[in-house]
Amino acid sequence: MQSSRPYLLRALHEWMLDNDATPHVLVDETQYGVQVPQGYGQDGMVVLSISPSAVRDLSITNTDLSFSARFAGKPENVWVPMSAVKGIFSKETGEGMQFLTEPGDAPASLSPDDEPGPGSTGDGPDDTPPATPSGSKRPGLRIVR
Repeated sequence: MQSSRPYLLRALHEWMLDNDATPHVLVDETQYGVQVPQGYGQDGMVVLSISPSAVRDLSITNTDLSFSARFAGKPENVWVPMSAVKGIFSKETGEGMQFLTEPGDAPASLSPDDEPGPGSTGDGPDDTPPATPSGSKRPGLRIVR
């Protein structure tokens, strides 16, 4: 079976927008291929707003999440493989869902020389992966104000 993550992500995103909430995603920026601006994360995780007022050209496909946004006034393109999306939650209420690791998810910091996991295509941007933080902690959700 295909991963349920992209389907749940799309459904919760729509539900939050219908309820005038601001959707945010939790992303593991240590996974190979993740393209997010550096310096906005903590402990290998970054929280990104995906509300219509914060992003342009939002695309949530079965394989990835992508959009354009401004960070400190500078336009940036963001690309995240679906396996690196660890949760979605509402800024206002904290309601949402944290995603568990599924079969086929790439391990953190998969390098281009490593073999992709079962079900993974290995396709993605050709950027060098960010360094894995030493002593990383388990990811957790936090309220962003």
